[in-house]
Amino acid sequence: MAKMIMLVYNEAIEQEVTEALEACSLKNYTKINAVFGRGNTSGTHLGNDIWPGRNNLLYVACDDQQAKEAIIKVRELKKKLGHEGVKAFILPIEGIS
Repeated sequence: MAKMIMLVYNEAIEQEVTEALEACSLKNYTKINAVFGRGNTSGTHLGNDIWPGRNNLLYVACDDQQAKEAIIKVRELKKKLGHEGVKAFILPIEGIS
């Protein structure tokens, strides 16, 4: 079954996220820059003077194995980068064209 990985991450770690995806042979994605939000561990990012920083959002369609590999890479990133936020969510999808 196909999966959709949704990655939400601090814009400061763009390169690390891209490298992690490429290590899983994931090169195609849809990216939304400058999304705002708040997380329990990453804090609030609203892109202003009071709450600086922004997040990016990536959607990646892939197979089950690539999704598993991507989750492993995201966990490694979280350990390596600590407070720089990165989260991954796996969703089932149908109808890849």
